[in-house]
Amino acid sequence: MTNIATTTKNTWCPGCFNFQILAGVKKFIEGEIDLGKSKDDFAIVSGIGCHAKIFDYLNINGINSLHGRVLPTCLGLKVGNPNLNVIGFSGDGDAYAEGMEHIIHAARYNSNFTYVVNNNQVFALTLGEPTPTTELDFKDKTTPYGVKVNPINPLKLMLASGATFVARVFADINQVELVLKEASKHKGFAFIEIIQPCIIFHKDKGYKEKIYNLESSHDKTSFEQAWRKADEFNYNIVTRIPVGIFYQKQEEVFEDKFAILKKFQENKTSWKDIKR
Repeated sequence: MTNIATTTKNTWCPGCFNFQILAGVKKFIEGEIDLGKSKDDFAIVSGIGCHAKIFDYLNINGINSLHGRVLPTCLGLKVGNPNLNVIGFSGDGDAYAEGMEHIIHAARYNSNFTYVVNNNQVFALTLGEPTPTTELDFKDKTTPYGVKVNPINPLKLMLASGATFVARVFADINQVELVLKEASKHKGFAFIEIIQPCIIFHKDKGYKEKIYNLESSHDKTSFEQAWRKADEFNYNIVTRIPVGIFYQKQEEVFEDKFAILKKFQENKTSWKDIKR
C-alpha cells in the first residue's frame, strides 16, 4: 500500500477538521497510485493559512505559494506539464479575499485542474478575523461591533463565472475522497468547497446536522437547478446545507486550445522534453 505521509510534525489544533480533509486527500491520491498512477503524476499547490500546512504533510511535488496566488500557480503547472494532475488548496480568506480576482478568471479559463477551498469563515491562522464568507454580526477583536456586510456565496460566484464543475462537501474523510475522485474524472476546472467549522474561532453552528446530500433527482447538468440549490445556504441563515455536485458540464479546456499543449498530452511529454 502506498503511503504519501511525511514525517513533519503536525501543528493543526487538536480536533481540527483539517485532519479529516488531509485524510480524505491522502486516501484519494494513494488510491490512484495503487491503481497504477505514479506519485510524480500529481502536484499540489497551497496558499497561506491553516489550510496551507497540508503542503507539509503530503509527500507530493508542488509549490507552497503566496497568499491568494494558488490559482495562477496551478495554471502555470498545467501549462508547464499538461499531464499533471494538479490540486490547489486554499482557505476562504486566501480564495475569496486576496485571491478573488484569480478565482473568477480560473473559472473563465477552464484549465484542467482541481481547486479545493476549505471554508471555515474566518482567517484562523491570524486569530479569527472575518473573511468574505463570515456571517452578519460576527464579532472578533477587529470587528467589535460585528460584521456589517453580507457574505458572498462562493458557489453562485463560480456558477456565474462559468465554472464547469461546482461541488460542496463537509469536512469528512469519505466525502472529500469521493468528490476528489469525481473531480479527477472531469476535464476542466473543478471547484470544490469544503465546509469546515473552526473549533477555535468559528465554532460549529450545527452545520453537520443540517447537511443533506443532493438527491438523485437533482440534475447536475441544469444551471437553473444548481443556482437554486446554491442559494439554499447563504451563511447568514442556516437551515439546510446541500452537499454534492451542484453543476457539471463539458467544455473545451484551456490546454486544448493550444496545439503544442495538446501534443504534450497526446505524447505524455512536457516542455522539459523539448530539445534546445
